[in-house]
Amino acid sequence: MKKYLIACAAALLLAAALIYAVIGERTATTAEDGRPKVIATIFPPYDFARAVGGGKTDLSMLLKPGMESHSYSPSPQDIINIQNCDLFIYIGGENDQWVDRIINSLEKDKRPQVLKLIDCVSPVREELAEGMQEEEGNDHGHDHGAAEGEAHEHEDEYDEHIWTSPRNAEKMTAAIMDKLILIDSKNRSFYKENAKAYIAELDRLDKDYRRAVADGRRRSLVFGDRFPFRYLADEYDLDYAAAFPGCAAESEASAATIAYLIDKVKKEQIPVVFHIEMSNEKTAEAICNESGA
Repeated sequence: MKKYLIACAAALLLAAALIYAVIGERTATTAEDGRPKVIATIFPPYDFARAVGGGKTDLSMLLKPGMESHSYSPSPQDIINIQNCDLFIYIGGENDQWVDRIINSLEKDKRPQVLKLIDCVSPVREELAEGMQEEEGNDHGHDHGAAEGEAHEHEDEYDEHIWTSPRNAEKMTAAIMDKLILIDSKNRSFYKENAKAYIAELDRLDKDYRRAVADGRRRSLVFGDRFPFRYLADEYDLDYAAAFPGCAAESEASAATIAYLIDKVKKEQIPVVFHIEMSNEKTAEAICNESGA
C-alpha cells in the first residue's frame, strides 16, 4: 500500500540534504516568548498536545484541515520547521515513513525531540475484513472474495488510526506529557495537572461508549467507505463491515463489494450506513437506496 511513498524517498532525502546545507546549524528552537515549539502532524495528536500544553507551548499543526494525510508530502519549509522545533509529534506507520527519513538525515545533536505515537500503544495490522475491497495492485496472495467468515491482515501494514480508542488516547496523552516535561521541566506541574484532567475526560468518554454499547440493540457498524475505526471497534467489541480498509486510496467500490454490504444491511436490518466526512458518498447512498437504510 502507498507504494508511491517509496518512489518519493530519494527526492525527500535530497530535499533534506539541500535544506541542511543551506541553513547550516540548527537555529534556536524556542519561540520569542520562551515557549517551546511543538509541531504535530495531524489533528488528533495536535489536540492532545493542546490539552496538555495549554498556553505554555507554541503549538502548530503540520497538515492543514482537510488535507489528505495518506498522500501528504512535506514541503521544504515543512522540513525546516521540523528541524527547528523542540518537539515533533507524529503517528508513525507506513504513511509517516517520510518523517523517519527526514529525522535520520539530521545529525543527532541537531534533531528535535521526537514522539512516535504508534510506539505508545499496541498496534494491530490493517485488516481486510470479509467483503472488503482490497486496494488495486496490492495483492497479498489471498482470495479476497466475500466468503463467509474470511478476513485477512495486510502484512507489515499497521492500522495507523490509533487515536480512535479513548484508552489509546490516554496513553498518548501521558507520553506527550512526559516529552513536554523533558523539554520544559519548569512547567512540570502545569503539564501534569493538564494531562490528569484530560485523561479524566477520556475516561468518562470510555465509560459513555461502554454504556452505549451495552444498551444498544446491535453491535454491527456498516461503512460505505474506508473504515478508520478499527481500534474503536476492537475496544468495545463491535463488528463492522466496510467498503475499504482504513488507509485505502480508493473511493469507488466494486459491484461485488456494494452487493455484499447491501446483503448484510438487509439480513441484519441495519438502519444506518456511515461514511467519512468530506468523502465520496456514492457507495453509502447506493447501499441505502437498495436496502432502505
